[in-house]
Amino acid sequence: MSRTARLFQLMQSLRRHAPPVTAQQLADDTGVSLRTLYRDIEALRGLGAIIDGTAGYGYALTEDASLPPMMFDDEEIEAIVLGLREVQAIADPDLAGAARNALVKLQARLPDAQAHRLQYAVLAADRIKRPPQPTIDVRRLRQATWDESTVEIDYIDANGDSSTRRVDPLSIVFLKETHSLIAWCHLRQAYRNFRLDRMQNLRVTTSSFRPRRVPMLRAAIEELSSCWPEGSAMVAKSPDPAQS
Repeated sequence: MSRTARLFQLMQSLRRHAPPVTAQQLADDTGVSLRTLYRDIEALRGLGAIIDGTAGYGYALTEDASLPPMMFDDEEIEAIVLGLREVQAIADPDLAGAARNALVKLQARLPDAQAHRLQYAVLAADRIKRPPQPTIDVRRLRQATWDESTVEIDYIDANGDSSTRRVDPLSIVFLKETHSLIAWCHLRQAYRNFRLDRMQNLRVTTSSFRPRRVPMLRAAIEELSSCWPEGSAMVAKSPDPAQS
């Protein structure tokens, strides 16, 4: 492997691992000795890469516009295009727009040959039947989920009965053909799935359930996954519903 290729590979390893990543891990990834790894780190710093850390502690990469471009192999490019096109096909309008913008930005940052492959990728995703459109502001719901803020919604169940629910939002999911919210329902004192196209009047409260979202989500998935339709997939942060 040429030194240039090795430095690109080292950059990719720094991007891929959660910081701080040890020198030994980076050396194993690039197939070099620790002594060579330390020299390569200094070479990247000399080229403008902002790499914090030292030997014995670990390293962290701070991305910068002057860094060498990201390098993907052909399969990785196809995977990225397929994933973002699937988001365009099934996500709410804001997220679909973000996926389109992400593809444009990525294409602009790639070398010409790879940008061409991204533009004319072999794989594609589309839906003849689009999922029902959410009836609430999904961007606000996503933000409340990230912020771990309790929300209130007016909800219409499969039988047409309406109720007001106070829930802790855990994840927005795509289950088979609809978008749903996995949440802890204060009324039922249980985990529930709520379809986004049956929600009305989203209200974000000042109550927080931080920092319990991640363990709650694990428990909810374990409890609810047996009720999900066959072929359902997690999307964004997010699986149709066992009826609430």
